[in-house]
Amino acid sequence: MKPLKIVAVSAGLSQPSSTRLLADRLAEATRRRLSEEREVEVRVIELRDLATDVAKNMVTGFPGPVLREVIEAVTEADGLIAVTPIFTASYSGLFKSFFDVIDNDALAGKPVLIGATGGTARHSLALEHALRPMFVYLRALVLPTAVYAASEDWGGGGDAHTDGLAVRIDRAAGELADLLLRRPPATRPVDTVIPFAEQLAALRS
Repeated sequence: MKPLKIVAVSAGLSQPSSTRLLADRLAEATRRRLSEEREVEVRVIELRDLATDVAKNMVTGFPGPVLREVIEAVTEADGLIAVTPIFTASYSGLFKSFFDVIDNDALAGKPVLIGATGGTARHSLALEHALRPMFVYLRALVLPTAVYAASEDWGGGGDAHTDGLAVRIDRAAGELADLLLRRPPATRPVDTVIPFAEQLAALRS
């Protein structure tokens, strides 16, 4: 049986980045849950390294070789983790631009765990009014639990609360793992080539 492929996309701009840290923790928690029953391959993609490629794709309509490979990794993954910093009560422009250059049908039916980071808990609703609607529009299967991490979640015992960051990460990872284990193996559609003569005959009838 082929390994399950998990791809985490981080739109963090700084290094180190709390957005990347959240993506790493979500990916590791999911891998840990899945590894009890399946082999798992995890890849984390940092969009900050692809900003120029994404901008060129927006202008030309064509991805370069590096961006093309990343898009293939995202669209062929069994499960996707998508994490963005929150700017002005919404996802970052780089995060939105990356998913804008992916074909609208490429994420249909794909399990997606959404997460976000920000300076204050007041921005947590951006997960529900910005990220979730975007992935629903793309017809992805968005997990019920979305994970938001504010500045205070990273220190001062934020993980120790009954609904602290660690608890929310574990809950969301469990939902993604359970869904992936229940799904049948992904198969690529096989293109059927119809001879030109048959197409003409069908048009005449």
